[in-house]
Amino acid sequence: MQIKQLKSMSLTGLKVRTCNANEMNTDTAKIANLWQTFGQKYGPKLTADTKVYGVYTNYETDMTGDFDVIACCDDKNIKVVDSINIATKESRYLVFNGKGEMPDAVIDLWGEIWQYFSSEDCAHQRTYTSDFEYYKNDSEVEIAIAIKG
Repeated sequence: MQIKQLKSMSLTGLKVRTCNANEMNTDTAKIANLWQTFGQKYGPKLTADTKVYGVYTNYETDMTGDFDVIACCDDKNIKVVDSINIATKESRYLVFNGKGEMPDAVIDLWGEIWQYFSSEDCAHQRTYTSDFEYYKNDSEVEIAIAIKG
């Protein structure tokens, strides 16, 4: 992991509101369906240069409260019904890297992130403003967590 100062990005995509407790139950989980819908609506329109992101924002409180998840990309020329435009926040981020089969690599990396931030000797504090996943390719992801300082 490394600290990076990242600029704001303008993105377009599809949004759901959920919480981590709901995501642990297949009957109430929304994120998997969000990505399936994104793949159906956006997938055919993505190019080799398009960058794909998963943005987490509008946190109610912290990792226990509700938050928005936006499956999105940086190509704002793609027009899809029900799409929204968003911007990530320029901030200081702690960036974690994961490799492996998707979505397992993302799920495992989030587990590592939660463990890191719940550790008693954690050197950083989350801001719960906006965090994001950047899908570098089919088997590599970066997750950027906004931190104070």
